[in-house]
Amino acid sequence: MNPEKTDNKPISHHDLNDIRLNDWVSKYLPVSWQPYARLCRLDRPVGTWLTLLPCIAALIQAAHGLPDIGRLIVFSLGALLMRSVGCTINDIWDRDFDKHVERTRYRPLTNGDLSLKQAVMFLLAQLVLTACLLFFLNTYTIYLAIAVVPLTIIYPLCKRFTYWPQVVLSLAFNWGMLMAWTDTLNTLPWGAVLMWLGAVTWQIAYDTMYAYADLSDDEKLGLKSTARLFQQNGLYWLSYFYTLTALLWLVGGILLDMSIGYYVALAIITAFLVWQLYQFDLKNPARNFQLFKINIWTGVLLIVASLLGVLQ
Repeated sequence: MNPEKTDNKPISHHDLNDIRLNDWVSKYLPVSWQPYARLCRLDRPVGTWLTLLPCIAALIQAAHGLPDIGRLIVFSLGALLMRSVGCTINDIWDRDFDKHVERTRYRPLTNGDLSLKQAVMFLLAQLVLTACLLFFLNTYTIYLAIAVVPLTIIYPLCKRFTYWPQVVLSLAFNWGMLMAWTDTLNTLPWGAVLMWLGAVTWQIAYDTMYAYADLSDDEKLGLKSTARLFQQNGLYWLSYFYTLTALLWLVGGILLDMSIGYYVALAIITAFLVWQLYQFDLKNPARNFQLFKINIWTGVLLIVASLLGVLQ
């Protein structure tokens, strides 16, 4: 369904709608495929990158060098598929809410491009494809992969009963960092756990920025988020979580015996996080949405830090 025909309001420069016209999906995919591509966010890969990049950093740290190419492919596909599964589940649960939120009002289940039955069948196909990746993992990692499924399923429901849905999302989103260690070395050192917790606090912060873009709509609908909880104290809490991120990655690096290059790169990461705090603006949802997206570069810098950290 064409967004131009479903809303009487013209799309302005500051419109937060997250589906764009005339993108590669519209140009190159068959019309019947397009709603499925948008349902699993193939047209909006930011979330996939934010899932994958910390995982690659963990693979590098676990291998103490460049990871095995086969393992890198499996984890890359896992990030793509699990993020896609999570998005499909999210839109199934939120289909009646999304039509009232500026950013989500054109999603396929909301605008009628897909039926609930079609979305559920697509979800089952996604889960089957994702399950195929289990054959390439060791036993320890398979157990971890299964353990994250409940978090993925319940996350979209959390905004109905807790102001901390971002915590559940962050735990699941970065789960691949733990799996990277167990699949590479069949062990999970404390340093790796701290690196994962640092990624969790990092995501709580940047996903809170994302939530501020939906704040007014969420208040009207009665949906909860850290943005609704923090309200005017958002900058304080973002600073708190970004500080925790830097400290956890610092101590994690020490426990993993990272070399000096890691700490130089970590200083740059910390400066980048501080810059984001200066840019954050409670009254500017569009800017906060952009701050969420540029955290891809935090993930890239974490990979660089990891590479420098394993050099002796």
